[in-house]
Amino acid sequence: MLAAEDRSLFLPGETTSGHHQIELACDACHVDAFGGGEVMQDACVDCHGDELERADDSHPRSKFTDPRNADRLARLDARWCVTCHVEHQPERTREMAVTVPADVCFHCHEDIAEDRPSHEGMGFETCASAGCHNFHDNRALYEDFLLAHAGDETPTRRLNPHRTPEKTAEGHAPALLPADADAGGVRADPAILDAWASTAHAGAGVNCTDCHGQGARWTDEPELEACSDCHEGETEGFLKGKHGMRLDAGLSPMTPARARLTMKSEAAGRSLDCASCHGAHEFDTRRAAVDGCLGCHDDQHSRAFKGSPHHELWVAEQAGRAPENSGVTCATCHMPRQVHRRGGEALTRVQHNQNANLRPNEKMIRPVCMSCHTLAFSIDALADPELIRNNFSAEPARHVRSIEMAVAREEDATRPTQGNDPRQGEQQR
Repeated sequence: MLAAEDRSLFLPGETTSGHHQIELACDACHVDAFGGGEVMQDACVDCHGDELERADDSHPRSKFTDPRNADRLARLDARWCVTCHVEHQPERTREMAVTVPADVCFHCHEDIAEDRPSHEGMGFETCASAGCHNFHDNRALYEDFLLAHAGDETPTRRLNPHRTPEKTAEGHAPALLPADADAGGVRADPAILDAWASTAHAGAGVNCTDCHGQGARWTDEPELEACSDCHEGETEGFLKGKHGMRLDAGLSPMTPARARLTMKSEAAGRSLDCASCHGAHEFDTRRAAVDGCLGCHDDQHSRAFKGSPHHELWVAEQAGRAPENSGVTCATCHMPRQVHRRGGEALTRVQHNQNANLRPNEKMIRPVCMSCHTLAFSIDALADPELIRNNFSAEPARHVRSIEMAVAREEDATRPTQGNDPRQGEQQR
């Protein structure tokens, strides 16, 4: 029974939205049936550690193991992820899978107004308000970053970078034509051969057997490994994201029927792999960027994309009325192109891990939103739930004062004040 995939009988309670896909892979978290806190912590860090390091975690474990912060440790033992994130406890689980009370920030920061008078009178429920503070990732919200972009004007639209073509093992193999297909004894559909011959695969000399295998190893439906041989970085991101995390945990592929978001009923039984979005032979990235998403996703945000200002930019590009790579698609925001350096070479790859900038949504500001918008507009837009639901089809209806607060504090710090009252400067304004 334990070896079977369906272990739902052993679930002690509903899991969070972040883990529900892999809840039946018990050993993904419980790597040792008799392990203690360190074992669970290792499981958390194994999946989330790299992301926290990239985020310059605002509350790293080292902050709570430092003897000078023993008083903080007494209030919140944040050495352990499970102090704030307890699984299988739906009755006390809040947004972001947090299971501690909403006033948890207050107990360490109750005197914040002494250093920041602008925070005087703010309730504990405002600490983690959109556009203000996150416990871990504040890369777009740090005061220095707010100040650096306080006076920004709307930037010139930055085009999506061209994806760096993959290189074949042969280096620069000649382009292939339908007649060059090495499908062996398999009778290939001419339409499939024509589709393949028009792709970057054929252009780079990637033949049928490179994906399907040779001779007795031929398979009609290549596994994920066939893609990862060339697309290692994309596959790594895919396995960490919403689409591939079940495969990474050794489970069957994700299907829309298993999703908690609203999906189209006709897509319920689709198994998610590379071909689900890219196609088996066409590898049409334009289709994958929009229709590949909307073929399954049916929530309000997704339904509102077509007809939105972002979609209009995409339509203009496809019609030749706008520059190449100037359109905005689902993938532009949720699976953005990112530049990486490897051996002194700049490589542009598509980030296939949607979790990298999904929650909290401020993680999307620097790599995505600020390509086209100011920091101030981006913060306001992502703090407006209705605007998100209608896919940014209007102006933000609310304003977050984070930048103004940072600027005012900076001005106070450089303005001569009378007396010793640290609040006097603010009171005089």
